[in-house]
Amino acid sequence: MSGDRVVVGLHPVRELLRAGRAVRSLSISERRGTSPVLDEILDLAARAGVSVAHVDAHALDARAHGLVHQGVVADAPAFPLASVTELIARSIATTDRPLLVALDGVTDPHNLGSIARTAEALGAQGMLIPDRRAAGITPTVEKAAAGALAHLPVARVTNLVRALDELGDAGIWSIGLDADAPVELTTSHLVSEPCVLVVGAESTGLRRLTRERCDVLARLRMRGRVDSLNASVAAGIALHVLAQSR
Repeated sequence: MSGDRVVVGLHPVRELLRAGRAVRSLSISERRGTSPVLDEILDLAARAGVSVAHVDAHALDARAHGLVHQGVVADAPAFPLASVTELIARSIATTDRPLLVALDGVTDPHNLGSIARTAEALGAQGMLIPDRRAAGITPTVEKAAAGALAHLPVARVTNLVRALDELGDAGIWSIGLDADAPVELTTSHLVSEPCVLVVGAESTGLRRLTRERCDVLARLRMRGRVDSLNASVAAGIALHVLAQSR
């Protein structure tokens, strides 16, 4: 039975199985040699009762839509999205100082995947993404996230400003990342508070209404000659600062 999405690559597929997410079937290239990660995938699949088919490498290439699949493709149901209410409940149940990340119009799927990977690695409890004019959760994003999205809850929202209002009502402050802000992130009074880091689009930054809704705008401390960073790099540095303050 064909799934609603494919997840490709050793680490994304392994984390899908480790997290106990639904997997309908696995396809393994006939040319794929053994490895510790593949052995774990096969063991987890056997425990979960997931069927495994060994297929021609060309057939696997076609199913992976041009992504580097490393000889492993999983058939899975549509990506499970959370609501903002669920993110809040999970965050508060996990810690008294939640850390979330919200993306305001990030369109590059590799940036989205990279931010998700960093957020999960640093202990963030969830991510919010808009449902229009922004990247969604695709096979490319899941591959770039290297399995992090199997563990990181994601809410896709119609109105990001309204979602930030919901978080605010729950006691979670909004920190907008802005290269032109007068305050450095490390000195912000909200750095150790329950918060959501809001990251703007790659070329235009935060949208006006989002900027106005954030409780504080903060910049990263820059000491070199280059005064701008890739969205995923900037988000990673900011998330590290916030995680270290918890």
